[in-house]
Amino acid sequence: MAKFSIIVVCLNAGERLHDTIASIRSQSCKDYEIIVKDGISTDGSIEKLMTDERLRVIRQKDRGIYDAMNQAVKKAQGEYIYFLNCGDLFHNSDVLQQVKEQMEKETKAEKEKKYIFYGDIYQRLTKERVASNPSMDAFGCYRNVPCHQACFYASSLMREKEFDTKYKVRADYEHFLWCFFRGGAETVYMPVLTADYEGGGFSETKENRKISAREHREIVGKYMPKGQVLKYRLAMALTFARFRTWLAENEMTSHAYNRIKDRVYRR
Repeated sequence: MAKFSIIVVCLNAGERLHDTIASIRSQSCKDYEIIVKDGISTDGSIEKLMTDERLRVIRQKDRGIYDAMNQAVKKAQGEYIYFLNCGDLFHNSDVLQQVKEQMEKETKAEKEKKYIFYGDIYQRLTKERVASNPSMDAFGCYRNVPCHQACFYASSLMREKEFDTKYKVRADYEHFLWCFFRGGAETVYMPVLTADYEGGGFSETKENRKISAREHREIVGKYMPKGQVLKYRLAMALTFARFRTWLAENEMTSHAYNRIKDRVYRR
C-alpha cells in the first residue's frame, strides 16, 4: 500500500493537468499513487498522459467537483489522501518527503489515531506564503480551516464520511468540521509549504463567494451551539475580518499582512 493517494480532478484542463502531474512525478519520495478523476474530457488532455504504474485514470461522469472527489476516494489505496487541483503544483520536489518525515515523527507512538496533517500554501496570485493556524480549535474552525491543498487526510476519515455534495462551494469545509468535531481526527500542523495554489478558481467567483457565505452559516450551525456561533461572529466583526481578507488578497498589502499573520501564529 502506498503512503499517499494523490487525487487530481479534471475536466478539459489541458496543459494545466499535465503541469500538475509533472509536479507530482518530480517528487523525490516515490511512495505514492496518482488517481486522475476525469469527467469525460474532450480536449485530448487525458489521452496525452504518459502513465506509469503509480497513475490510474478514472473516466466517469460526475455531478461536480465534490462528486468527482468522492468517486476517486473509492478507488484510493493509500494510507493518506491528498487532493491537488489542476493548475496547482507541489511547492518543490521534496514536499512528500518532508510530509512523510513529519508523519513518522508524530505517529511513532500512536499509529491508530486518525490524523489530518496540514501545512501552509503559497498563493501564486499574491506571491505570498499563506500560514495555517498551527493549533486548530473551535474558533479556528469557525474562522476558516486549511484549504485541501494543505491537508493530508487519513484515508479512514475520507471513507467514513464522503463530501456532502449538497454544498456547492464548502463541502470540503463541512467535511473538515465533521472530522474535527465528530470524526475523532487529530489535527497536526507541519511547518511545510505544501502547494503553490493557482487561485482565482471555482470558489472565488463573485457568485460563489455569496454561496460560500451562506453555506458557512449553515455548516457552523450543524457543528457549533448557537451561542458559540454568535460569540465568534461578534469576534470576527470586532476584529474587522472582511477588511483583513481584503488586505490578504490585495497584491499591494498581502506581503505585510501575511508576515504579521505568520508572526502571530508562531507566537
